[in-house]
Amino acid sequence: MSVTVDTMPTVDLVTTVVGAYPKPGYLKIPDFFAGSESGSEKKGLLGTSTEAYSEFIAQAGPELEAQIMEATQEVVQEQCSCGVDIPTDGEVRRENYIHFLCRYIEGIDFENLTETSVRNGAFTTKLPTVRGPVSTRAGLDCGAEWRKSQDCAPRNNGSVVPVKYTLPGPMTIIGSVHDAHYKDDAQLAMDLAKVVNQHVLALVAAGCKHIQVDEPLFARKCDDACAWGVKTLDVVFAGCPADVQKTIHICCGYPGHLDHEGYLKADTQSYFRLAPLLDASEVVDVVSLEDAHRPNDLSLLALFTKTTVMLGTMNSASSSVESVEQMRERLAEALQYIDPERLQVAPDCGLGLFSGSKHRAALNQKLANMCAAAKGVPYAAKGA
Repeated sequence: MSVTVDTMPTVDLVTTVVGAYPKPGYLKIPDFFAGSESGSEKKGLLGTSTEAYSEFIAQAGPELEAQIMEATQEVVQEQCSCGVDIPTDGEVRRENYIHFLCRYIEGIDFENLTETSVRNGAFTTKLPTVRGPVSTRAGLDCGAEWRKSQDCAPRNNGSVVPVKYTLPGPMTIIGSVHDAHYKDDAQLAMDLAKVVNQHVLALVAAGCKHIQVDEPLFARKCDDACAWGVKTLDVVFAGCPADVQKTIHICCGYPGHLDHEGYLKADTQSYFRLAPLLDASEVVDVVSLEDAHRPNDLSLLALFTKTTVMLGTMNSASSSVESVEQMRERLAEALQYIDPERLQVAPDCGLGLFSGSKHRAALNQKLANMCAAAKGVPYAAKGA
């Protein structure tokens, strides 16, 4: 559907990012994105070597925390310089956004991994293993972590820029471990939801106002998400006050490397099936959906009658730099189906694939263009 923009009034939309950001070169934490140059085939998140991270942490000295905070300061400032309204800490202290948290869950074994066939038999990998009932293990204070990153944020028009904290959701954790104990995904998910909730409440107590839970498995295992996955969110966000913005991120699938063509993505109808359930949720404020690398039928947005949509407007799997005009036109189309106060602008997914100096300039330009596109978007109010 085309949009006439010549004489139309305009609106400014809120911008944010999904989570991961490239680690600076001096921060040697092994992670999912290392070696993600074009043509360097990776097996996605589950191809990450958990042993490499374990060995690194065991040998790390006291200087590591100082390096992490230097990197956090750098990536928060870089996002803000590009125009991002709600940055993240870039997840720079994590090997990946799932297994970092899993290391602090009792019942998940990182010492005795299980070789498992994953991604519909595409490859095998060694996964942390659930060997008993899951519960919170001491050693991780998400509230203190968030406070450190929030202290890195600059001021904007006299107000401190709010930093968002990201956590993996129960279904997505299940998709990244081997279950040798429960043999019942729905029950395991509910127990994991209680663990995630403890971290959510720690963030609330520390003052965090933007909490995002990542559930890409919702799109890839839509039947389970509809049957019991969405219900786990009631537990994940239990006790979370109304003034905290609660976001669910649902991506379609991660490529093996930047500019990877033809990688496996979730069914195009998953978002349509999930939208009514998520919109009916009493705890979800924002739903993050991809749209840049695989455009949706934007009538999807009309299914969200009260929930804000965080729309993927920048392709996080491509090094190609989108123009401001290209992205702004797509946002103008989106505003035909949803009111501007319920539309946020973000990349499709995390930005860690842009690791290495070769891609950093492209990332900054893409992100700056996205933020520019979100300002002055043509919008004609309904009935105007």
